[in-house]
Amino acid sequence: MKRRTFIESSLVVAAATSLPFRGLAAAHQLDSIGMQLYTVRGMMGTDVPGTIAKVAAIGYKEVEFAGYPYLYSSKDLRAMLDTNGLSSPSVHVSYDVVQHRMPQAIDAAHVLGHKYIICPWIDESQRASADGYRRAAELFNNAGEASRKAGIQFGYHNHFWEFLPDKNLGDKLPYDFLLESTDPQNVTMELDLCWITVAKKDPIAYFKKYPGRFSQVHVKDLNRIPPIVPGKSSEQMIDDAAAGFTPIGGGVIDWKVLLPAAQDAGVKHFFVENDKPKDAIANLTESYAYLSKLRF
Repeated sequence: MKRRTFIESSLVVAAATSLPFRGLAAAHQLDSIGMQLYTVRGMMGTDVPGTIAKVAAIGYKEVEFAGYPYLYSSKDLRAMLDTNGLSSPSVHVSYDVVQHRMPQAIDAAHVLGHKYIICPWIDESQRASADGYRRAAELFNNAGEASRKAGIQFGYHNHFWEFLPDKNLGDKLPYDFLLESTDPQNVTMELDLCWITVAKKDPIAYFKKYPGRFSQVHVKDLNRIPPIVPGKSSEQMIDDAAAGFTPIGGGVIDWKVLLPAAQDAGVKHFFVENDKPKDAIANLTESYAYLSKLRF
């Protein structure tokens, strides 16, 4: 099931020296390793309490929801998190929810303890015009202002296409357009470190150019960088890339460089994700083992 469909159906409601230099300081590590529950969406569809318990047993301390299971209230879900020693700093909600049901999303966020509400997708049809992007930026600014007044930060999560020149924007990158068209006080960015890599752009360059805009990242790995094929839909390209996803540390992305750069840029939350794992728990276990031992 596609991310957009899954979320819509499940939600209830700068210079090189600008980053601190670590030099010969003592080794650092990630303070808290989180995961995106989209990775285990199949398991969540049949056993929510058991799935959350399995994730916690691996060692994860934070989870990011991808919508919410219909059968459970926000209070029920919060109780499951508390029972397993988990927190949920963030949730993904669909564009439709941002447009029509933000008050309900904010209410759920307060119950579940979310600090961030993230929109992960703009529909392909809306991306077909400059006006579509302008409407998205306006919506995000408005949703961000409402969220900020409620003590929550609104944000946007990317895929690969935001980093490809768009003729509708005069060959500007959509990601740059969104960054420059939204108020930093109202809209944070959750940078997917894998998808920006697929688009052959440099995450560290973005950390430097837009300081303070990035609060969270998605951490996922792949065994090769797939080619961008003109004419293929976004979802087809995502499926092609997802076929090569690996546990973290098993692919081509240099986490010893990217993760400390993200920390230095102010990123607070690191969510492991795999869109199409063959064995979600095995994948999450191997990824956690790598990240928990990683020193940089």
